[in-house]
Amino acid sequence: MRARWSPWGPEMDVKIDPSWKEILQEQFNSPYFVELTRFVREAYSKGVVYPPGRFIFEAFNRTPFDKVKVVILGQDPYHGPNQAHGLCFSVQPGVAVPPSLFNIYKELEDEYKTSFLKRNGDLSVWADQGVLLLNATLTVNAGQAGSHQGRGWETFTDAVVKALAERREHLVFMLWGSYAQRKGLVIDRSRHLVLETAHPSPLSAYRGFFGCNHFRQADAYLESHGIEPIHW
Repeated sequence: MRARWSPWGPEMDVKIDPSWKEILQEQFNSPYFVELTRFVREAYSKGVVYPPGRFIFEAFNRTPFDKVKVVILGQDPYHGPNQAHGLCFSVQPGVAVPPSLFNIYKELEDEYKTSFLKRNGDLSVWADQGVLLLNATLTVNAGQAGSHQGRGWETFTDAVVKALAERREHLVFMLWGSYAQRKGLVIDRSRHLVLETAHPSPLSAYRGFFGCNHFRQADAYLESHGIEPIHW
């Protein structure tokens, strides 16, 4: 059962799967998170913040802790209208596919020799299969990339990665770009598969992301441990 939960009050209608609420309760009770809560409430009250409040924890609502198979790390939510909905690299149906996601689809198309480029940008189907689409920072001011960095979200999402790395076995972590790779330093690579390469941004995709074969590697690893692969 998925439950509503919000330190920011019922008006934001945040939803989070109970499994995560239990795993992260210590974080929710920590002084830094109390301060983060104050900052986020104030930001939403003063202007436009993405994603809409009900989607802040969408990654955790769609992908329960014990159902996670793959973790993809992003950095910031998209900061344009109707884009961010709580899943990294994903946008809502009807919104143009952003450049990084377009390059992800290009890599998938090359790996699986089938068409991905005509899809919309909603990756909820991945999240529902066990792909935790986690941004390091879960909120952002409209039109201001990075505006909620350094406020506590990074501490919170570091704790998420640490909990998965320590309490689960045989997960796949896809770490694209130096920022994600630094966040993955706590992962025991004897217990999990860690795949690292350049970020899929147009500025860096040609420095290793194209041709990385991460999606096929992930599926092969999951299958080798008796886990149903992802239908990308």
